[in-house]
Amino acid sequence: MHIYKLNKTIFQMLTNSKMAVVVLDASIKNQVATLIAYIHIHNNPIVKTFHHAINVTFTEAEFFAIRCGINQAIQLSNISHIIVVTDSMHAAKKIFDSSIYPYQIQLSTISKELVEFFKKDQHNTIEFWDCPSCKN
Repeated sequence: MHIYKLNKTIFQMLTNSKMAVVVLDASIKNQVATLIAYIHIHNNPIVKTFHHAINVTFTEAEFFAIRCGINQAIQLSNISHIIVVTDSMHAAKKIFDSSIYPYQIQLSTISKELVEFFKKDQHNTIEFWDCPSCKN
């Protein structure tokens, strides 16, 4: 089902210049977090960002990756539909929960960026797709 949905979206992206797909990954190894965000429009990667951080929790790393990806996609001109593909759906769901105190700085920044995106046009949309990691 995931492959069918992804194939359908890639086909839409080829014909829709207002759609951006953001693919995110965050991992921690030896207390070093590696965050990667890829942004695609018309099936062309236009932004590829790597970040490294130390002494952060996995959830902080996930929030930062989501924040960077959304921020970069929103800055692109004429984007009205963003699809965020992540294996960190539990973190993405927390974006909309303002009661989580330890992450309020990240959450408020992401929320502010989303408010600006939705203010541009009431028809703007964002989707979060869960793509579980294959780690065993």
